[in-house]
Amino acid sequence: MEAIEQRVLEAIDLDGMLAYLGELVAIRSLSGQETPAQEHVAAQMERCGLATDVWELDFKALSRHRAFSIEVEREHGLGVVGVMGEEAGGRSLIFNGHVDVVPAGDEANWRYPPWQATFANGNVYGRGALDMKGGLCCALFVAKALHEAGVRLKGKLIIESVIGEEDGGVGTLAATVRGYRADGAVVVEPTELIVAPAQAGALNFRVTIPGHAAHGCVREEGVSAIEKFIPIYQALMALERDRNQRIKDPRFAMYNLPYAICVGVIQGGNWASSVAESLTFEGRYGVAVGEETTAARRLLEETVAQAAQADPWLRHHPPQVEWWGGQFEAAGIAPDHPIAVTVSEAYQDISGVPARLAGMTYGADMRLLVNEGQTPTVLFGPGDVRKAHQPDEHVPIAELEAAARTLALTALRFCGYQQD
Repeated sequence: MEAIEQRVLEAIDLDGMLAYLGELVAIRSLSGQETPAQEHVAAQMERCGLATDVWELDFKALSRHRAFSIEVEREHGLGVVGVMGEEAGGRSLIFNGHVDVVPAGDEANWRYPPWQATFANGNVYGRGALDMKGGLCCALFVAKALHEAGVRLKGKLIIESVIGEEDGGVGTLAATVRGYRADGAVVVEPTELIVAPAQAGALNFRVTIPGHAAHGCVREEGVSAIEKFIPIYQALMALERDRNQRIKDPRFAMYNLPYAICVGVIQGGNWASSVAESLTFEGRYGVAVGEETTAARRLLEETVAQAAQADPWLRHHPPQVEWWGGQFEAAGIAPDHPIAVTVSEAYQDISGVPARLAGMTYGADMRLLVNEGQTPTVLFGPGDVRKAHQPDEHVPIAELEAAARTLALTALRFCGYQQD
């Protein structure tokens, strides 16, 4: 490694980074309640030597954008971006991370308290430690190391701390609309330190199935919407099998089910001794890279309609399909794009093993950077997404350190730097 690279790596304050991650985990930045965390991050950016831009998000204006989607209504939200470096012949680079987290659920199911960072078994436990305050802290402390090592980047390093990722990506959309674009970007989502040049899409849907109410003692005189749900669900599972057998993308070869259809919420009926007069179910619909979103939606709608046609009741009382909340389009770049190559080579130099490349099957803000900001982007960060959104969420400390060191080399090599 170059002497400057070594100097920056030595300047990474792992203990300080872990301590700051603990501070962030303690802030309950649930969707719609992100402002205290954003203010906290903005102050940390200043301490890291970043010129900070903090602004109030205009949700009304953003709602007119074609890529706008949101599930949680917000009265207030902050955009927070920090910048360092110059325009001296280098390339610009974005590190992007979100502060919003999902609810903790029943805290009795947690071994460790969700709103307090616990350091145990080589991990950091707590809601958001993995998804994705840990990755954001890596980015912030890379900037701090660059600043304290006295490095002058030839290109700009832009760190985006965003809100609303979990319910549609309004924070990254706002930063893009504000003009933050670059020659490359890394979204520091948990990828198990895999370099991901692609992310699948995920579209929220809702289906309402009508029935006909009757007293439970004469059940046969009614039509149960719960029973009518069964053939619709079976048709969607058949669609899932067909799509995953038919759509082939080498970036997703490691997954058995890269484009999952998951029904996560079912609500039906209103009284135990009444035949259910309606049922509504909600889910997420996986979309492939390169698949036109409108066509993907139409395919699911047609599947529901065809299943209804085979049922005498549903043929005359068709289910209604709605698209709501988070609408994450798919996105991808070439695996040999300079940003993917730079991150991969940096990881190999840090770890001593070749980087793995694979797509991620979850929706993420990568698609806003690529599709709306024309910024070539990869996902790369510490931890396994399988541990997110569940009790005892955690991120390995060793992966936090490896990610920070990899991001440091990425910034130096992608942006370029002035020699001593």
